[in-house]
Amino acid sequence: MTTPHELALLRLAAQRLAAPGPATPAEAVRLLTAVQAQDYAGALTSIALRTAEGTRGAVEAALDAGEIVRSWPMRGTLHVVAAEDLPWMLETMTPRIIAATRARHAELGLDASSFEEARTLAVDALSGGRRLRRDDLMAVWDAGGLATKGQRGYHMLGHLAQTGVLCLGPVHENEQLIVLTEEWIPAPRRPEREEALGELALRYFRGHGPATLKDFARWTNLLMADARTGLALALPRLARLESGGAEYFMDPAAPELLDSCRSRARGVFLLPGFDEFMLGYGDRGAALPAEFAGRIVPGGNGVFRPTVVSDGRVVGTWNHTGRGARRTLAAAPFTAFSDEVAEELPRLYAALP
Repeated sequence: MTTPHELALLRLAAQRLAAPGPATPAEAVRLLTAVQAQDYAGALTSIALRTAEGTRGAVEAALDAGEIVRSWPMRGTLHVVAAEDLPWMLETMTPRIIAATRARHAELGLDASSFEEARTLAVDALSGGRRLRRDDLMAVWDAGGLATKGQRGYHMLGHLAQTGVLCLGPVHENEQLIVLTEEWIPAPRRPEREEALGELALRYFRGHGPATLKDFARWTNLLMADARTGLALALPRLARLESGGAEYFMDPAAPELLDSCRSRARGVFLLPGFDEFMLGYGDRGAALPAEFAGRIVPGGNGVFRPTVVSDGRVVGTWNHTGRGARRTLAAAPFTAFSDEVAEELPRLYAALP
């Protein structure tokens, strides 16, 4: 038995926000399995906060080296994953997303022949290690007679990424270039489906736990039957606890890890929007009071604001004001920041990757 407060502190430790982070961005990403990344700058910060070096430059260097990649492996949303994991994650988690988008594809006049033509043009343009900006790939498709206007181009790119043809590779002038997945990832892993489900569950609960089966199913968008299969395979290597009548699963080493960094876990954190501390769970009640949930996602529009966390609880939101050297922190408490939080915010902002 444990309390929601302890759940939140355990998660801060497991995600390596409170506990010492791995040496490299690739190790940090492998630990979490996937890091939500539709906000590119925020994803760099989320990963950097979980590494020993703690710099955005190191994360971009890992992207440039092909150690980690950004694509659409789950929930129809951009994530950063370890490069060798992308192909099997796509095969395991994207079929439901692809099926769910068929009606929208039909509205846009996209069918199997359209996607095959888009694939052929993209492969011809990128083969041999070539790389293209997104606008340049759209120009290739337009020149080949495949109109990209009205979201058609975005859906063609998304479909080819979800089917393992394309992914986002190195960074050039603050934009990730599009590459061929099979060329960019020369040594992909290919576990069988049941093994993949077990690995997903084990890595999710180790990197995000304590979490519930429902959290896992929601995070992966797997059918509940598949989520249960994965958990059953991972269960011998996980620990269980109960809170509020629900069963949670985690790395058996998580309590000891928290004990080693409890003072840090009870401190103050500035986290970017879409960080896994929020996005990693279907039920965020352990860290986010229900009455303030709307302050994190105003209007339920799916856009998660950056958060101020103190003692495992979200106590406010923050943002940047100004530009360049004049950029400063603007933080908004849910009620009022404690003196400790107010004193820590400027230091944390100055050190933020």
